[in-house]
Amino acid sequence: MVEKGKVFQILVHFIFILLCLSCLIPFVLMIVSSFTSETSLIRDGYSFWPGEFSLDAYKYTLMDTGAFLKGYGISILVTTAGTLVSLIITTLYAYPLSRKDLPGKNAMSFFLFFTMLFNGGLIPRYMMWTQSLHIKNTYWAYILPNLLMSAFYVIMMRTYMSNSIPDEIIDAAKVDGAGEGKILIRIVVPVAKPILATLTLLTGLGYWNDWLNGLYFITNDKYYSIQVLLNRMLLDLQFLMSNASQLAGSGVQIGMLPTMGIKMAMAVLGILPMLIIYPLFQRYFVQGIAIGAVKG
Repeated sequence: MVEKGKVFQILVHFIFILLCLSCLIPFVLMIVSSFTSETSLIRDGYSFWPGEFSLDAYKYTLMDTGAFLKGYGISILVTTAGTLVSLIITTLYAYPLSRKDLPGKNAMSFFLFFTMLFNGGLIPRYMMWTQSLHIKNTYWAYILPNLLMSAFYVIMMRTYMSNSIPDEIIDAAKVDGAGEGKILIRIVVPVAKPILATLTLLTGLGYWNDWLNGLYFITNDKYYSIQVLLNRMLLDLQFLMSNASQLAGSGVQIGMLPTMGIKMAMAVLGILPMLIIYPLFQRYFVQGIAIGAVKG
């Protein structure tokens, strides 16, 4: 007779396998569909092996290679700079909150929680960024609004520091003459590597996938990031398809465009860097989430 503990363990493993498959299968279908011809997608639907192999979707997406590479460069620059600044600000806010003897700790915590519950709204936000800070059509439009610091990430890091760094170590460092800055750099940051790696991944993912700020604040194609560029291409494609009848007499072969495959190719090109980077942070991810999570 199988023990109850083993049955439970088998059931848990089965559930997690199903969850993993539910995440992996859409990725596989997306990648395979991007290499499948349009006629095969229309005739046979999505499959795990391309019925008719085709690169037409990538040829259309990469038609303007220069703009595409420039968009990648802008996204890499913005993601790197934004993630670095965000981690510095998050660490400098979370470390004092993790200290029990911080004067005004309750006021700082209230201010942090307040930003999670309320905001000024879209129109005041747009007016502030464009009319007061003049970030429209600049690289700052990708870095500053919304994504500069997340209150939830501060809470995660504060909780990690509180649970992982004993007060005795900090007190011993003070006895040895270390100041707060030296304690933060020499003791806290090395111990907090798992949560820093986790927040680097989450913050970087947010910056990389951000297209909404580009939609609001970027009108000059000189500043298009890869996500904004792909979104513009998708909108252009939708315009062509919705006006196919009017454009039929102009010699444009709308029916030849691999519309379904293009969407999949755009998605593949958009997430490719994150798929490459994620395994580098995977070993820190679970530990950072588990220890830094907010406890009820």
